[in-house]
Amino acid sequence: MTAAVRLLERQEGDRLWPTLVWDAGLGWRAISSALLGGGLRPCAWWLDAQVDKEYFHPDPLAHARQIAAGLGLEPDAGAVMLTAADVRRWTAATDDGVRVAATVGLGLPVPAAATAEAAARETAERVGTINLLVVVPVPLSDAALVNAVVTATEAKAQALAEAGVPGTGTSSDSLCVACPEPHGGDVAEPYGGPRSTWGARLARAVHAAVAAGTADWYRTSGDVSDAGGRIGS
Repeated sequence: MTAAVRLLERQEGDRLWPTLVWDAGLGWRAISSALLGGGLRPCAWWLDAQVDKEYFHPDPLAHARQIAAGLGLEPDAGAVMLTAADVRRWTAATDDGVRVAATVGLGLPVPAAATAEAAARETAERVGTINLLVVVPVPLSDAALVNAVVTATEAKAQALAEAGVPGTGTSSDSLCVACPEPHGGDVAEPYGGPRSTWGARLARAVHAAVAAGTADWYRTSGDVSDAGGRIGS
């Protein structure tokens, strides 16, 4: 049984900030684009920490470590993502053992392939962030983990397209795919594509979580062009 994602609060100054926490403990590894703990490495925990919409910190990496330590976690043993989205509105989905947690902000959805001029204009806008945690309950090979990133990204883009969002994501989206370390005679799954057993489950769960988060964004924001945050919205 994998650990559940929990919603906690941390205090910074005179304010409480919501933070999503997945604290699985030892024996897990992940591939991630997270600010802290990115790459392919052991991963005992994951955080999606809400920050101010006008977030500025001279050293975001140090801040991420402080957040983890403040929650009693070993700072270099997991992954930290930051977002200005209201993480209390996180969405989740499961599919035959795969679990996904998502925070969806669509202040500035963008196409992945854009002209240099269009990309330059984005720097003057407040952006949004879609942060994803994907937990697969079986060991995946290195190649399957890379493939799982592709599958998850395609499923996210599919959900956005079906909702009419004018972009494939946002320019600051982050993703973490975690699975158990192989033990004993365990054989890691070799594939993570959308027609593999676990890739198909992952795709459906990501699609469902992002679709739910996108629908919630439209309900609460009214317009995907509404302001978000520099790190996320």
